[in-house]
Amino acid sequence: MSNIPKAPIARIMKESGAERISEDAKDELTNYLEEVAANVSTEAKKAAEFAKRKTIKAEDIKLAIKNL
Repeated sequence: MSNIPKAPIARIMKESGAERISEDAKDELTNYLEEVAANVSTEAKKAAEFAKRKTIKAEDIKLAIKNL
C-alpha cells in the first residue's frame, strides 16, 4: 500500500500530457517516488546528524538530492 495518494500523481501525469493512465502506471510511478523520497530522507537525516541537529532542514534535502 502506498503512502502517496494516486490522484496527485495522475494529475501530474496529465499535466505532463498523458491523456489516459493505467492503474499500473500510477502504481509504478508512486512506488518509484516513494523509494526516491525514502533515499533522500535517509541522506538528509545523515546531513542533519552531521550538523548535530535532529531537525531536517531544506538545506539537508538539497544536499541529499545533490549527493544522490
